[in-house]
Amino acid sequence: MALLLTVVIQTFIARVFVIPSASMESTLHGCTGCVNDKVLVEKITYLFGDPRPGDVIVFRGPPNWTGGKQPPGFVQGTLQDLGSMVNLSEPSGTDFIKRVIAVGGQTVECCDEQGRVLVDGKPLDEPYLNFGPGPKQQEQFEKVTVPAGKLWVMGDNRNNSSDSRKHGDPTPADGAIPVDNVVGKARVIVIPVGRWGTISDHNPQTGGR
Repeated sequence: MALLLTVVIQTFIARVFVIPSASMESTLHGCTGCVNDKVLVEKITYLFGDPRPGDVIVFRGPPNWTGGKQPPGFVQGTLQDLGSMVNLSEPSGTDFIKRVIAVGGQTVECCDEQGRVLVDGKPLDEPYLNFGPGPKQQEQFEKVTVPAGKLWVMGDNRNNSSDSRKHGDPTPADGAIPVDNVVGKARVIVIPVGRWGTISDHNPQTGGR
C-alpha cells in the first residue's frame, strides 16, 4: 500500500527530483562528492496554465537534448526515482531542470552592453545568476524567436549550463523545449535539511511577480 501510494503521488501530484548537475548553482546544488539537492516538483499548477518566465521546471528532454536516449518505462522510471531519492541509483538522465526565460512567440538574444539577456528587446532582471569566480559575462547567441507551444530555458549557472542555447539542432529555435514535456514546477528543496527552503520563481521579465 505504501509503495502504491508513493507511485500515485509521484505520478499525479508531486515527485522528488535529484539535481543531477551544477547547471542551477547556486539556486540548486548538483555537485560531485557532496549531497545533491533533492527538490519537490509539484504537478498540479500546470493543469491550469502553462509555465511562466522565472519558473524553475523539470521536463523530459526531447531527443536533441538526450542524444536520442529514451526515457525509462513507467515501472523502471518509478523505481529509479525512488532509488535516487535515497542515493541508491542515479537519476534517469532524460529529465532536466532549468529556469524558464521566454515563452512561445517571444524573441531572445544575448546580450546588451551590460551583458544582460534580452527578451523582446528588453533586458532581463536576473538576481539568481551565478558566474562563479570568472568574469560576469555571458556567451553570446543569435536572436531566436521561440516557437509557439515551446519554452526557452536556461540554467542559473549561466556559463556552466547545457540549455536551450546548446541544443539548437538543426536550427537555434530547436533548443526550445515543448510545453507538453514539462513534468512540473520545482517548489521546495527538501534535502539536505540545512538547505530546506522554497525555490524562487522571480520573473526576470518584470523583476518580480
